[in-house]
Amino acid sequence: MRKDFGKKTNLLVYPVLIIGTYDEFGNPNAMNAAWGGQTDTNKISIALASHKTTDNLLKTGAFTVSFATEDTVEISDYFGISTGNKEDKVKKSGVHVAKSAYVNAPIFEEYPLTLECKVVSYENEVLVGDIINLSADESILDENGNIVIEKMKPIIYEAGSHTYRKIGEVAGKAFKDGNKIKNA
Repeated sequence: MRKDFGKKTNLLVYPVLIIGTYDEFGNPNAMNAAWGGQTDTNKISIALASHKTTDNLLKTGAFTVSFATEDTVEISDYFGISTGNKEDKVKKSGVHVAKSAYVNAPIFEEYPLTLECKVVSYENEVLVGDIINLSADESILDENGNIVIEKMKPIIYEAGSHTYRKIGEVAGKAFKDGNKIKNA
């Protein structure tokens, strides 16, 4: 038997995305967004209502997307519950900023994985960005230079309970495990 919940985001999970922008004076800003993800090989889409961040990215044409981790839960949540219109969130949080070499947007060094993006469009509260570069801190790379998710320790947002959760163990191998049924 199933229970209907209607149009609730009760058990849906999302990556915790930290959007970085510069304002017209070159001051960095950060916000927490959960309603988004990579939508093609080099595209990302994020649902964003109007914020200081959207004002900034429309002026600069660029933004970064960093993935929150177990080590950045407190900072990441702060970026979501405060507004850059009332305080300097980057300064108050104490994060370290580096300028992207590819787009006019900040990279927050506490976040080990960052997408550097150019604005493609922002319509009907949906931001679409072209991913120009993916940069990763060496601390999350293996000996061959590949990103290791276990070293990164990303978190997800569970909308129904308003909680951040750790990502667990490997459950299967994509593009492989289904072959047991396909080839039977």
